[in-house]
Parts: sequence; structure tokens; C-alpha cells
Amino acid sequence: MPKPSTRPRAVPKPAPDFTSRAYWNGTIKMSLSKFFILCVLHQRPMHGYDIAGAVERTTNGCCSPTEGTIYPALREFEEGGYVTSESEVVSGRERKVYTLTDKGRDAFKVAVEAWMDVTRCLIESGRVAAGSDRGPDAAPCCS
Repeated sequence: MPKPSTRPRAVPKPAPDFTSRAYWNGTIKMSLSKFFILCVLHQRPMHGYDIAGAVERTTNGCCSPTEGTIYPALREFEEGGYVTSESEVVSGRERKVYTLTDKGRDAFKVAVEAWMDVTRCLIESGRVAAGSDRGPDAAPCCS
């Protein structure tokens, strides 16, 4: 007789609701956070709290990265040589100031080009969804 399993059963993850605007907003914001972190650091060096505020202002509140988003991305950028960090003490508190490297500036330029391609595809997809300017079998330009 086989032994009963003592391992807890995994609870199936609920399927995402692809008709939910919240689902798509979350997916988009997660993808754009890294882009906008590079974007604001392209303007000037700053620490994490400043980065979060600058991203929120730059995107008019559309993208509001949390500490849980910013610091892992900054760590990844730093490990890859896209940013450097330097510690400073302000009002008795130590904080890291992040600066984009030349490699980071190159990455930002490539990211802008990639997002512009996606933007053109999104605009075309919007036209297709609205049924304007193209036939019923038209497909968006995404490739």
C-alpha cells in the first residue's frame, strides 16, 4: 500500500483577469518602473526617495514605484555597471546617492528607442481596436 503524502498541497493561483484594467495597469507600471528610474537618473544623481518622487512627477502619477520596486532595480543596475552609488550623511542619516554611468546612459537611450517602437505599435493597435484606418483583418505592428 502506498504511503500517503505528507506534503501540503499547493493552492492553485487564481487565473489573472485579462479583462481587468487593474491587471494591465499593474503589468505596465511594473515594466515602466525600470525605464523611468533610468530616465530620472539621466537628469541628475539622486537617492531612492528622490527617485520615487521624480518618477511620480515625471509620469504625472501614472507610475509610482515603491521601495520594493526601486531598490531591487537599483541593485540590479549597480551590479550591471549602469549606476554607481555613494553614501552621504544628511541630517544624521546615511543614504545612497545613485548616479547613472556612461553604460547606464547608453542603456537609457536603447530603452527609449525600444519604448518608442512599442508606443508606435500601441497607437496602431488602438486604431485597429477602434476599427479605423484599416480593414478588419489588419494586425498591429508588434514584432
